[in-house]
Amino acid sequence: MGFFNVQEITGVNKTKLLNFRNSIGEAVRHGTEISFADRDINYSLKLQNERLAEKGIDLETKIYNRDEDGNKFMSGRKWKDSHYESTMCFSWCGIKRTVKKDGKWRYTDNKKTVIYETVTDVVSGAHPDDDAFNCPNCGTVSTVAGLQDGCAYCGTKFQMDDLFPKVSSYYFLDDVGMSKKEFLLGYLPFYFITAIALYVFACCLRGEVYLPHNLIHYKGYLIGTLIGIPLGSIPLGYVFYAYFLVIRMIVKAILSVGKMGTAGSRRAFESRMRKISPEFSYEYFTSKAISLIKTAIYSKNPQDLLFYTGGELDPKMNDIIDLNYGGALGCKKFKDEGNMVRVVTKAYFDVLYAKGNHIYSKSQVFAATFVRRTDLPVNLNFSMTRIQCPTCGASFDATKNKNCPYCGNEYEITTDDWALVELKYN
Repeated sequence: MGFFNVQEITGVNKTKLLNFRNSIGEAVRHGTEISFADRDINYSLKLQNERLAEKGIDLETKIYNRDEDGNKFMSGRKWKDSHYESTMCFSWCGIKRTVKKDGKWRYTDNKKTVIYETVTDVVSGAHPDDDAFNCPNCGTVSTVAGLQDGCAYCGTKFQMDDLFPKVSSYYFLDDVGMSKKEFLLGYLPFYFITAIALYVFACCLRGEVYLPHNLIHYKGYLIGTLIGIPLGSIPLGYVFYAYFLVIRMIVKAILSVGKMGTAGSRRAFESRMRKISPEFSYEYFTSKAISLIKTAIYSKNPQDLLFYTGGELDPKMNDIIDLNYGGALGCKKFKDEGNMVRVVTKAYFDVLYAKGNHIYSKSQVFAATFVRRTDLPVNLNFSMTRIQCPTCGASFDATKNKNCPYCGNEYEITTDDWALVELKYN
């Protein structure tokens, strides 16, 4: 299903999508968990909050509606496996960030964006009873069926609607489009500037400036000044505004020229990976890549992470306090290694850095390499916080243990998901 076949999201899915969007700011600022969000999202947000606390930074993130349809979410592409269906949903919004350190304002920005959220739900008629799942109340690893009977740790019982749908990934993209309100607000300054320019031009032709108290003495200019200039400024102001928008679009296109080289990545990736499993989609891979990159960068010790097998990260990454996906993930190379596939990518991000008291934003490109087994299908509900040991069948949180705490065997992340094997600045 392509983005041209969109439809509005309604019901419980819309409620959770909106609530998630409205909860991001508090999760980043105060480390608050979002109960219906995937545990991997909460884990990444927790790491980001800890990074901010270490640096003594208060990052306030406000997401707001840009027009009267701001609470509307639309559906995009879908992909599914035997138990779960994921849908990419999007909504137009604005995001304002304010950074304070030691109680003093250091940085602010305000961007027009589109938020993309992936919502994962159970396929109608499917019963994923034995799939591992974290208790939304206490976080203990259990199973879907076990949580419906009652969490073994806290005793809370859940209905399937409490567990699903859930938000399994998200990111923001800058929006070059405008709402009617934004277009009008942008046009008004050009209208008034044009009106003033026309008035000054008319005065120059006469050789003197006409103020309101003496304008009536020049009846020949009265109609032209009070009626002609305002009316004439409407189309001229529009022309100047349109010219400004075209120039701005050209500048943005020049600045984004590197991203154009990623245009064929979707086709190349899906053509290669769907020969392995029909569940593979570029959206799923992109969401995973963003999540793994953010988690590795925010982590104090990336080498302790189950999914990261590379070397030490560039020390500069320790100054990153916010990461927003820049809208492009280019697949540069695929390489088969037995029953493994290696994908070398260029990932574009808009990065917020904090170096001492200096806060600044920069467009950044990361070279990220991922590997995964190719002889096993995708599990769309997989999370590194709820691993099911292939040796003994026990479930555990792999963000805290690389080895199964029950049988002691090492768990290989590529059995179920992508591993990040290299991350560096491009």
